[in-house]
Amino acid sequence: MDRARTHDELEQARDDFHRLVAGADEADLRRPSNGTRWNNRQLLFHMLLGYLIIRSLLRLVRVFGRLPQGFSLAYARLLNAGTGLFDAVNFLGSYLGGNTLGPDRMEAMFDHVIAKLHQRLDAETEADLARGMHYPTRWDPFFKDYMTLADVYRFPTQHFEFHRRQLTLTTPSD
Repeated sequence: MDRARTHDELEQARDDFHRLVAGADEADLRRPSNGTRWNNRQLLFHMLLGYLIIRSLLRLVRVFGRLPQGFSLAYARLLNAGTGLFDAVNFLGSYLGGNTLGPDRMEAMFDHVIAKLHQRLDAETEADLARGMHYPTRWDPFFKDYMTLADVYRFPTQHFEFHRRQLTLTTPSD
């Protein structure tokens, strides 16, 4: 894993998030996004959520990465079976989070989670980064069947970039 590249990607996402929020007025935030059922404010929260859940995903890899692969495969199959429920919770969580948290609070949370991810990444050993587990591929297009801890660190930025293109803010999102 190229840690420097991952650190750079995290910082680029942080900078992009701040730029997107700073350039958006209330009308921009209320405007529907392109290709989702969320408005721009809700989608911005969903993009933040992609980073917030990483800390939990990292813990899962640390546990399942030490068990025989069959455990994580069974777990991934169970989660795939619950995709409908996940989709509903995912939508509702971002809908509520986007309507509850203001842009300033989302920016502060983004800064906090990125700082924590930098710290955690620096503390990982090469053996830790090589551990992996099976993932529920039906939950997100960026989940692969088997992901290492290094892959999980890269996931939220892939998720961020995908959804950034769906924003309909008047400031360019690229």
